[in-house]
Amino acid sequence: MSWSGPAGEGARRPGTVRLPYTDRAEAGRVLAARLATMGLEGAVVLALPRGGVPVGHEVARHLRVPLDVLVTRKIGYPPQPELGVGAIAEGGAPVFDDGLLARLGLREDDLAPTVEAERAELDRRVAVYRRGRPLPRVAGRPVIVVDDGFATGGTARAAVRAVRGRGPSRLVLAVPVGAAETARSLEAEVDDLVVPVAPWDFRAVGQWYRDFGQLTDADVTAWLERAARARGEAPGGPPEPGRP
Repeated sequence: MSWSGPAGEGARRPGTVRLPYTDRAEAGRVLAARLATMGLEGAVVLALPRGGVPVGHEVARHLRVPLDVLVTRKIGYPPQPELGVGAIAEGGAPVFDDGLLARLGLREDDLAPTVEAERAELDRRVAVYRRGRPLPRVAGRPVIVVDDGFATGGTARAAVRAVRGRGPSRLVLAVPVGAAETARSLEAEVDDLVVPVAPWDFRAVGQWYRDFGQLTDADVTAWLERAARARGEAPGGPPEPGRP
């Protein structure tokens, strides 16, 4: 596992990161430098849309590996949708925050309509981003799951559990910045956790970027097409392993 302590401490140690990042592209280059020494030959990068895609693009470009998306959706508390009580990733089961559900007096079954609605939106985004292609085969190869950061880590947890079920040889979760407490809780979910800076005083991912503009579906597809062209692939994503 590789992650740093509070931002103030990280700023004083050689080779660590000064925050805020300029933008997601700079954050991706920082991640790529950390990942480049980890022996991840033959890996595929799966970025969480939307914000993780420009980060993942830089990682994939520098490591010279394929880029694709792994679509996730937050499951919100119905009276207060911005409060995440769980998350779902394509190909995976919903992952809930059991402690929060208990505090709210909710059961998983109570959220069935919300889960159904989020699955529908997840399916819509998969259709837009991947255009009928399946997820890349990950069995037996390293997988790097990338996002632009995490606060509570709900979507990251759902993502890595979905990928783990597909049998990667090595599962890496890499984000430029994440809450320290959440980083500790995610260590057991992956083989390697790469978080260059993990502040304890963490309110939102956007506070650690100068430019944290909102992205659109068109932005995501443009990044994916750019990555495919750079690798000489047909727009829409990498070929299956073992195919030309």
